Amino acid sequence: MSTQPLDIARANPNAPTITGGVVAAPVRPSLIGQSRKALVKTLEGIGLPNRESRMRASQIYNWLYVRGVTSFDDMTNISKAVRAQLADAFDISRMEIVSEQISTDGTRKWLIRLSDGNEVETVFIPEPGRGTLCVSSQVGCTLTCTFCHTGTQRLVRNLTAGEIVGQVLIARDSLGEWPEVNTSLTNQPRTLTNVVMMGMGEPLYNFDNVRDALELVSDGDGLSISKRRITLSTSGVVPEIERCGAEMGVMLAISLHAARDDVRDVLVPINKKYPIKELLRACRHYPGLSNARRITFEYVMLKDINDSDKDARDLVKLLRGIPAKINLIPFNPWPGSDYECSDWDRIEAFADIINNAGYASPVRTPRGRDILAACGQLKSESEKERASVRHARERAEAAQAAADTPAADLPA
Repeated sequence: MSTQPLDIARANPNAPTITGGVVAAPVRPSLIGQSRKALVKTLEGIGLPNRESRMRASQIYNWLYVRGVTSFDDMTNISKAVRAQLADAFDISRMEIVSEQISTDGTRKWLIRLSDGNEVETVFIPEPGRGTLCVSSQVGCTLTCTFCHTGTQRLVRNLTAGEIVGQVLIARDSLGEWPEVNTSLTNQPRTLTNVVMMGMGEPLYNFDNVRDALELVSDGDGLSISKRRITLSTSGVVPEIERCGAEMGVMLAISLHAARDDVRDVLVPINKKYPIKELLRACRHYPGLSNARRITFEYVMLKDINDSDKDARDLVKLLRGIPAKINLIPFNPWPGSDYECSDWDRIEAFADIINNAGYASPVRTPRGRDILAACGQLKSESEKERASVRHARERAEAAQAAADTPAADLPA
């Protein structure tokens, strides 16, 4: 705990803290993930007048989300004195890319290290005329969907809005999609056109941060990805679905995978808390639902589990009256999984029943399987550390740092 008086700590949140007699290096907060309104308050916090803070906030916002800069030195319409003040107080650097893998089909997967050492995965899927970024919302996941690799990893923590937005920034960096980097982009269509919250984690269990992040991603004066091109996928957190439509206004996808509760209870255990009937009631009341804004129901095809003709007919009956599209997803295997993908002729027969009932039912082409980047394959090595273990480690680190610090450098 800091030994500084409380009023000093409030005045300068970046001041060094003193733990166990060791002065810790100050941590500069990141501006990534802050709205323009929040930026104004943040700048006022370092002493800039309100009028100047409003102007600087707009400038910084443009530099971060339109031009993609990672250094205050590049913000050439801001005076050198203010740039130096900003650099001393704040951070706008990217999260660390631990590795980048490129599949034989062009899919890219980034393993990204967060500032606390935890890691998440982000995937970019290129297709003719569009490019989709699959973004994570949590390190790990609280849900234990038995067909999903991420579900085998315990929840470590929620991502901040900045860490969610940061994944989009990293993708644009890697794709060379900033006009400052590639001037030919000025009048050209972008490669990254769509964002799906379908990566690691359940986004509706990190509602506020996901909402704030997607507001930045969809802002026409910033990253400018239309909400019609942003899809949030949920396993069925029923109380948050209507709120999602009202506060986020993005496209909705439901990770359904079964037409009967007894099957879905096993595949998607949250179904025991929010069964199918309740889930579909929430879907029918999703704000903005129409034929132009259909809900996508995701259905992973598992051999001899949920792929019979009866399952298909039950699914049609279940969704009757809901403007919907049904994405059939061939199961993507991962090390240790207990399931097999349905045979291709079985998937086609299932799709025919859905199509004949009047529903669009595209079969999702597996992408990035060779680098474990396909749907349901994402997982990082981050693990939740027990508090007792963490405290013991922190004490040991402080003691070691104290032993390594000359007495003359310690505070009186």
